[in-house]
Amino acid sequence: MYWITGYSMMPGRTAPIYPSFSVLCVGNFHHADTKARVKSMAQTQSAQSGLTVSSVLVTAGMIFTVGSALGFQHIGGYTPCALCLLQRDPYYYAIPLGILAILASLLKLPSWTVKTFLVLIGIAMLIGAGMGVYHSGVEWGFWEGPTTCATGAPSITTNAGSLLSDLNAIKAPSCNTAALRVLGLSFAGWNVIASVALAAIAFYGATRK
Repeated sequence: MYWITGYSMMPGRTAPIYPSFSVLCVGNFHHADTKARVKSMAQTQSAQSGLTVSSVLVTAGMIFTVGSALGFQHIGGYTPCALCLLQRDPYYYAIPLGILAILASLLKLPSWTVKTFLVLIGIAMLIGAGMGVYHSGVEWGFWEGPTTCATGAPSITTNAGSLLSDLNAIKAPSCNTAALRVLGLSFAGWNVIASVALAAIAFYGATRK
């Protein structure tokens, strides 16, 4: 014969025994709590890792882009115009921010610090993209460029004896003439693509949960 108590049902028992179902509930609750903590820690580590990856990618991309421009100038011999030089400024300001974002992420500073750096980088890249669009429009004749478009960074000769003659022979490049086109795009056009891509990486990292 079975007797039902407030805690369990056992054959031939009239006195209550230890509530096994409550022990089971406590055990399940502890297991669920531990599982939730582990999941939360994993999500935090994943978010931190995502911030690090975004910071490294966008910083490396900026260094590569402006480094390529400098390479074309000093190795390829392409003298930049004033608008070309102006389009490098966002990179010069944003690269230090990218380095700070990487350090903040590696030092496990609050995520909002890294995201702030990424947002600033994204804004700088959008400004650079706008400059590239403006310069591209000048090159294609869609609108007029600046009235004076000269550069202060000509290619420097390694022969001191011919320095004066080289300086006299150098003509400042015009902003409305593309020095080189690759797949139909000038340096300004490629800068638009690079800047938009880098801005997307920065904003993605900054908005990722």
